[in-house]
Amino acid sequence: VSSFVAASLVAAAAAAAAGESEKLQIGIKKRVENCERKAASRDKVSVHYTGMLTDNSVFDSSVTRGTPFEFTLGAGQVIKGWDQGIVGMCVGEKRRLTIPSHLGYGDRGSPPKIPPKATLIFDVELLEIKNAGRDL
Repeated sequence: VSSFVAASLVAAAAAAAAGESEKLQIGIKKRVENCERKAASRDKVSVHYTGMLTDNSVFDSSVTRGTPFEFTLGAGQVIKGWDQGIVGMCVGEKRRLTIPSHLGYGDRGSPPKIPPKATLIFDVELLEIKNAGRDL
């Protein structure tokens, strides 16, 4: 009976760990003091990023290209993990987003660099928040 209980506990722990890996994880790498404005849905934002697989192999980087990436937050222009993970960032803030596959490229991946069901890691720095309605 005790081996059954031990096996059940191991299975429960594994299931809990698997559940945690299915959620977006946000790590703050650099905080900004006196943040006056946080990125919100429908803001046009400019970011620098480096995208990696869990083995730390880089698959894309705006930093390497020297050109920031711009998109409208919450408009479905990027993977869901970005739309969720960049909300609330301040200009100058840096975050590490660990994005499970269902919030990234899913079962198909993005061949040839991103395999199916890949967990993605992005180091993101918010460079600018642009929103004509609020900037006037």
